[in-house]
Amino acid sequence: MQFHKKYASHTVPFEPRVVLTNNKQYFPFNCMEVLQPLQHGLLFPASSGLEGDPDLQFLLKGGDLLKVLSPSWKKTRYFRLQEDCKTMWRESKKTFKKNDTFSLDDISAVQMGRQSEGLKKNTEEQVEDRCFSIIFKSRRKNLDLVSSSEEEGKQWVKSLQKVVSNLNNLSRKQKTDWIFSCLRKADKNKDDNLSPSEVKSFMHLINIEVDDEYVEMLFKKCDRSKSGTLAGEEIKHFYDLLTQRDEIDVIYGEYAKTTGFMSAQNLVDFLLKEQREKATLADAHRIIETYEPDENAKEKKLLSKDGFLMYLNHPDAMILNPDHKDVYQDMSQPLNHYFISSSHNTYLMEDQLKGPSSTEAYIRALQKGCRCVELDCWDGSDNEPVIYHGYTLTSKILFKDVIKAISEHAFKTSQYPVILSLENHCSVEQQEVMARHMSSILGSALITSPLGDGMPTNFPSPEELKGKFLIKGKRLNKLEDTFAEAAADDNDVTEEEESNDEDAQKEKNTKVVEPMKISTLPHTSCPTWSSTLRASTSTASKITVNKSCFLPPTANAYVRHNVEKFSRIYPAGSRTDSSNYNPLPLWNAGCQIVALNFQTPCTDMDMNQGRFLVNGKSGYILKPAFMRDVATEFDPITLTRGDWLTHKTLHVMVISAQQLPKVNQKKSSIVDPLVKVEIYGVPADVAEKETKPFDNNGFNPSWNENFQFDVYVPELALVRFSIEDYDSSSDNDFVGQYTLPFNSLKMGYRHVPLFNKNGDLLPSAGLFVHIMVLDAE
Repeated sequence: MQFHKKYASHTVPFEPRVVLTNNKQYFPFNCMEVLQPLQHGLLFPASSGLEGDPDLQFLLKGGDLLKVLSPSWKKTRYFRLQEDCKTMWRESKKTFKKNDTFSLDDISAVQMGRQSEGLKKNTEEQVEDRCFSIIFKSRRKNLDLVSSSEEEGKQWVKSLQKVVSNLNNLSRKQKTDWIFSCLRKADKNKDDNLSPSEVKSFMHLINIEVDDEYVEMLFKKCDRSKSGTLAGEEIKHFYDLLTQRDEIDVIYGEYAKTTGFMSAQNLVDFLLKEQREKATLADAHRIIETYEPDENAKEKKLLSKDGFLMYLNHPDAMILNPDHKDVYQDMSQPLNHYFISSSHNTYLMEDQLKGPSSTEAYIRALQKGCRCVELDCWDGSDNEPVIYHGYTLTSKILFKDVIKAISEHAFKTSQYPVILSLENHCSVEQQEVMARHMSSILGSALITSPLGDGMPTNFPSPEELKGKFLIKGKRLNKLEDTFAEAAADDNDVTEEEESNDEDAQKEKNTKVVEPMKISTLPHTSCPTWSSTLRASTSTASKITVNKSCFLPPTANAYVRHNVEKFSRIYPAGSRTDSSNYNPLPLWNAGCQIVALNFQTPCTDMDMNQGRFLVNGKSGYILKPAFMRDVATEFDPITLTRGDWLTHKTLHVMVISAQQLPKVNQKKSSIVDPLVKVEIYGVPADVAEKETKPFDNNGFNPSWNENFQFDVYVPELALVRFSIEDYDSSSDNDFVGQYTLPFNSLKMGYRHVPLFNKNGDLLPSAGLFVHIMVLDAE
């Protein structure tokens, strides 16, 4: 099969000579350079990067730890790191019970001491120095553990933190070691050989359906000894066959014009013509020096196919513009000129009716770059305020514990300011306790007075507020009155009470909410927060506006409103399942704080992650210039003529995918993947197209399908690549996705990393595409 893709005056030759045998394509990805022999003879990746490190050796040896579930359930379990350097193994004492494992990739944080709710509730203070907790990225509960001594506990924490950090910093290519775990798992009798049946079992484990004839063909090709099993170099040859990527062969072959290799000039030609990058010979020499595994080729300034693939798989060569990974935007603008990553009901792990509240939820949100967290504060026992969802069965957590967790984790992902959005239902007495806790725990990082000497006329900038906390809450007097030394005597209600008369009436009938005194809570250096809106529908195309908010007659009027004021949007209280709404219409109207339920995986959260993926994952994205101009004529609905209209044509070729995870972990389950390409933005830009499903192959499916999109306001557009497991009789199952801003796309042949439904990176999976963005004619 041969075809050409024509983009304007540029023709890109592409000839996907896809090798198929019984409709099963050979496997992608040659990474033999990361392999080394194990003592047992099987091949294994040298990907830990910590060979010989004492902390790694400590984990490989392992030891006994006390696992804590309740005051009465505390049992000793043996933990150790498996030889793959990424899987923790826990021995179960129960007869017939399977030993548990978990991946280091799933660990969000390891924290020393009795910081988790479980350890505080279920252990005594005297074991404080021996306790530690492993916090997971997904909804999996904490692993609360107690070591035999303080020294041993610190060693566990130090070792785990080092290995997890090292694993996170490995290149994507080095994370493909799961293939080798599957090879070892397929070796049922542990004789370091693979029989035909074990080869077929291995194929199932890596998510590809194969028939006996195909297995027999592959097996005979590799069984050079005619022994009926594969061992040593035969397994290496088997792996080489599996990792063949014909699409890479074709692309590489177009430019490898120097005795079968790419010269530096050949590489420059590829970068200029295909990748549309400004490249020089110096850039090509740097790439060869960095990625070429063959020392002889490197010495001759040549790039082999393996080196070429290593380069294409490096994060800086993937679809996201590497210049946008770090903070690249102007951070000196007023705070209200930014979109701010924001969470609603941050304390909840699940639904808002009866789900658990936890400090872990705050840690997870902050680690994902959230910069505005919500605290629903209520009177608690022993004069200690608590946080939970009022009038529900959700569990309660201490206000001071939440502030401690926020203080510890606020600036690990981003140094830019964290906004504490207070839903204050506390009495004056417990408000004073809240103020003391915030002042003592947050210290000088808490903004308690304006940054300057006089009355501020603008919001301060994220740069000015680095490492600082802002309090957003209702106040009795205006900031102007503070400077005039004349405090107003006004009643106060919370945001949710204002926006929902029914809820407010319920509260009025059951509890008197005391006014929040300005003397008891610190205030920020910002002008008044202008409006709070409640998204009342699943699409947020309509919003319920509380009685004190400005209700604009047009979308443009609200865009203008948000040039000088601040708006916070949050889900309607009727969403008992903690579902979300589409944030795009609110961002399109210039709303800065569009709060979502971070605990609820969904497409809406994917968009939020994509919006804030860039600019150093700082949680702050500078709004386009046309949304920062008080005289702007921008209207996302009517799209009147203006600077925002820069019509682009996006061409996407979906070529192939690699190493997709199983949706169902049953041995017989194989993914039938299809790819969706979606554009999100102003209504005129919203579009979706999808490939045909590829049957029975989640390891290396191939599509080679072309799509075209018109994008009119690229500065507000997001592009989402998603992969689903096709099902003819029911809804497709989610496999993985990646969302990024349209203006952060890199052109040419690009790998697309994939995130799971919780927004965490799938270490080995990826999509391979060709991207071209052109000015529309």
